Amino acid sequence: MKISIIGGGPGGLYFALLTKKARPDWTIEVFEQNRADDTFGFGVVFSDSSLDEYESRDKKTYERMREEFAYWDDIDISYKGSLIKCRGNGFCGTSRVHLLRVLQDRCREVGVQMTFETRIDPLTVEDRFADSDMILVADGIGSAIRDAHKGPDGFDVSVTTKSNRFCWMGSTRPLTDFTYFFKETPHGLICAHTYQYDADMSTWIFEMSDACWQGHGFEEFDEEGSKALLEEIFADELEGYPLVLNRSHWRQFPRIFCNNWSVGKMVILGDAKASAHFSIGSGTKLAMDCAIGLHEAVLEHLQEDGHQAAFSAYDKARRVPAQIVQHNADVSLAWFEHMDRSWDMDPYQFAMVVMCRSKSVTYDNLILRDPDFVAAADTEWYERYFRESGYDYRQSRPTPMFTKYKLRGMELRNRVVMSPMAQYSADADGNLTDWHFAHYAGAARGGMALMYTEMTCPSADARITPGCPGMWNDDHEAQWKRLVAFIHDTTKTKLCMQLGHAGRKGSTQVGWEKMDHPLPEADQNWPLYSASPIPYFEGESQTPAALDQQGMARIKSDFVRATERADRAGFDMIELHCAHGYLLASFLSPLTNIRTDDYGGAVENRLRFPLEVFSAMRAVWPEHKPMSVRISASDWKEGGISEEDTFVIAQAFKDAGCDLIDVSAGQTVPDQKPIYGRMFQTGFAEAIRNVPKIATMAVGAITEASQVNTILHTRRADLVAIGRTHLWNPFFTRQAAAWYGVMTDHTDWEKQYLSGRQQAYATLMKSREQQLDWQQKARPKRHHTFATLKRRQTDT
Repeated sequence: MKISIIGGGPGGLYFALLTKKARPDWTIEVFEQNRADDTFGFGVVFSDSSLDEYESRDKKTYERMREEFAYWDDIDISYKGSLIKCRGNGFCGTSRVHLLRVLQDRCREVGVQMTFETRIDPLTVEDRFADSDMILVADGIGSAIRDAHKGPDGFDVSVTTKSNRFCWMGSTRPLTDFTYFFKETPHGLICAHTYQYDADMSTWIFEMSDACWQGHGFEEFDEEGSKALLEEIFADELEGYPLVLNRSHWRQFPRIFCNNWSVGKMVILGDAKASAHFSIGSGTKLAMDCAIGLHEAVLEHLQEDGHQAAFSAYDKARRVPAQIVQHNADVSLAWFEHMDRSWDMDPYQFAMVVMCRSKSVTYDNLILRDPDFVAAADTEWYERYFRESGYDYRQSRPTPMFTKYKLRGMELRNRVVMSPMAQYSADADGNLTDWHFAHYAGAARGGMALMYTEMTCPSADARITPGCPGMWNDDHEAQWKRLVAFIHDTTKTKLCMQLGHAGRKGSTQVGWEKMDHPLPEADQNWPLYSASPIPYFEGESQTPAALDQQGMARIKSDFVRATERADRAGFDMIELHCAHGYLLASFLSPLTNIRTDDYGGAVENRLRFPLEVFSAMRAVWPEHKPMSVRISASDWKEGGISEEDTFVIAQAFKDAGCDLIDVSAGQTVPDQKPIYGRMFQTGFAEAIRNVPKIATMAVGAITEASQVNTILHTRRADLVAIGRTHLWNPFFTRQAAAWYGVMTDHTDWEKQYLSGRQQAYATLMKSREQQLDWQQKARPKRHHTFATLKRRQTDT
């Protein structure tokens, strides 16, 4: 077999080393356009778990890397004169030139052919290497070969240039730990990401918004001018040490992802394939990990099954892990783009945000790493919450998840909410059935503070499906009243009715059939309304009528009457559904509202009808009872709702008497392209919570108590809604309380279940202790060198 590798970075070299070592009889050649001793940048970072992997793959490479790396356990956050330390992280820094030298030496030792100062023509690469069984494209973030084959039939490249400006410099200032220096300037915040990578040098990556960059007068290629100005701004942090330049040009980060990882005999690797923002230190790690995955796939398939089989195995093994790393990097990058939104926080809360910004680190992860850090952050949190609310948890310390929260006259016993989840179990006339009683009454015993009903409809033609419940007649009101009374009599769970109108997404099949598709029998369907006459599925869905003034008046009256019925039925709270492409959401989104009257165009006009409905509901809803609004903060499609739109929408509803914004996303159009992941919608709630500073509820793939505590601790939301998890585990909140050992008053449990309470606490508190012990034992080993241990002892 013959493999040609274009690019002599860490990913390409590591693949060459591992593959040649395993198959000495194969021809492995590397072509690099730069000289062997050229390097751009300063240090690279690896975690303990990565070092474990590299040690197992090639011990000699690991040992030589280890000779010159700087190791640290702690992350320091310098914020407004405070230095907050979080221990137990386990990372090493090493110089990029040292890493490349080690990999080059090992490649020579095993027989890899390396050619430097050779540029490969991207248009003739396949012809030049026609006799190769495989061509590996690993020529970096600016890959000319990738760009020459970037179309849908090629690598199908997606590139987004992010807004922040950054540059890499070095310094001779020694650093004990990885340190974030946050600096407030007249033009905005600047963050210096800094770490030691060998005995004499540390990396300093300066990052700021474009507005801040322009305000200071930086110029893209003026290295000396930038160095002088940054030395002045960070004089205290540099402690008299100079900055060092090495192609330290200002850049904006290109977020790159190749949807296709191979084209013919070519396969792509490293930054050429997927870029990961430097704030999580994973660009080189991602390249080397993918090199391992490709190496394994090639060994198993290339010779026997051919290059396509090898490439398919590589894609299958590495696509999801690569996307996870890139997603975490994207979320971290997004936080740095808006780091000013957290600048009013107390020191430990700010430090918690920095540590948890990518969502891969949670409250429980930090307890495992550094329980003292979490204890200090908790102390600060309880003190602040006592000042803000009057609720005193400074002694009991139940975790933020189990603190009370008040909306108008409604007091919630904790911060957990059961999200509205459609049951599609009403009869054809919108009546509740035994299923609803069993579902809601049973779940209410689970300990959550607040339970939302599924979207309930103020008229028959407002339903999504024939299985959706109604609130448009006396029978409906009586059925809901019986259910609400039972839950109030037997539990402490509060109840919120979510009212909504399906709009163009109405008259569809129930969720376990063909969701959002029309009913199969034409005579079963009912007329639809929307902001504009745009069908949901072109050529299949019914074209809705654009709502006129008369229709608006009728629908507003329907909502008012349903609101009055909800009050008489005893609901504690009511929510207006303005999300997911339903009627009111169709007015808010520019994708579904193309009106030219006073209800279309600018966001203030698109907001007009939803706001009229809300205001009419608020006028008849008791003053002491809260109201919320659910919005889709993103349509997951270009041209949809913007972040600025959501700020205007949230503020308008707040001014009209809304107490809480329930922040969801998507489902506006069928060709949306959502970005999923853990807590994937929480960033939208965080933005509304921190910019217009309105109380929010986060929802979306939140599945663990540690995530709830993280969201609350870092001011991403005030309440946390759990959806699907509550369907299979309605006792999620009870379970979490027992897990953390939160000893609530006995009256918080239904008396029939008190004996179960005792067993839950005995079992789960012990399980948590065992898990923490196992996790401590299973942590990656520490990769201290003698030099780093000696330095740490000296520092101590």
